[in-house]
Amino acid sequence: MRNDERVAYLNGQFVPEGEAKISIHDLGFVYGDAVYDTARTFAGKLFKLKEHIERLYRTLRYVAIDPGHAPEEMTRLTEELVERNLPFLRDGHDFWVTQRISRGLAHYEGDARPYEGATVVIECVPLPLASRAHYFRDGIPVVTPSVRRVAPEALSPRAKTTNYLNMTLGDLEAKAQNPKNWAVLLDHRGNLCEGIGANVFLVQDGKVRTPTEEHVLPGVSRATVIEICRAEGIPLEECDLALHDAYVADECFLTSTSLCLCPVTSFNGRRMAGGVFGPVTRKIADAYSKLVGLDFVQQYLDHAPE
Repeated sequence: MRNDERVAYLNGQFVPEGEAKISIHDLGFVYGDAVYDTARTFAGKLFKLKEHIERLYRTLRYVAIDPGHAPEEMTRLTEELVERNLPFLRDGHDFWVTQRISRGLAHYEGDARPYEGATVVIECVPLPLASRAHYFRDGIPVVTPSVRRVAPEALSPRAKTTNYLNMTLGDLEAKAQNPKNWAVLLDHRGNLCEGIGANVFLVQDGKVRTPTEEHVLPGVSRATVIEICRAEGIPLEECDLALHDAYVADECFLTSTSLCLCPVTSFNGRRMAGGVFGPVTRKIADAYSKLVGLDFVQQYLDHAPE
């Protein structure tokens, strides 16, 4: 193994990232026929890996892919990969830790098959602390693009697949107006849904509301915020939310694995009344930081470009 490059796991081996190669015939590339899940570290320690692995295997069952590893083995390999990569983790930084699993190679007559079965990749990459720090300083400007989220009748949003084209097109539309914009798509009925890797929460009169699991990926960070609200006695409801609800809300925030929780300061150009960190958003963020043992807001702000 090289000692100057992060390590990835690929189909049974730990290899330098530069040597991790995927076939052009891999169905994840050919058709987007693949799934993934991503955890993150706090001070180099994985957070809620069990919940991420459980969601990964629910998605695998949904799309009928056999990864060739039991959940316990996937957990062990992920933990080992993080340990192998800790020497490359700079002070004050943390990792995204991702398992990516495709159905394997497309079958063409006469092809040699050096590896049969699913393609399994596990990787660590540094969190984008510097490039996202401004969101914690200034808040996220959310835009709802014309692109709607795929309806659950077509493809369940509870499956975390690598095919993000639907949300990517929405994000491209939002960022064409302003590169800092973050797209939150509406569902097929016109209610708030989700963005790329992000769930949305509104706060009105001290009550927190978020879209139901029927139409969004039930994020692990989303579940963490729900747990915090219940523990802190903050009223919370999962329900349909119209654009009207966003426009009249006092506060808004997004949750994701990397961001944890980040305030929204505008919705389609309309400023939120609560400013960057409203009182409820701040209370939940502080409890989140206490839970993970690291002030993640300050971690981002510490890496803000001068």
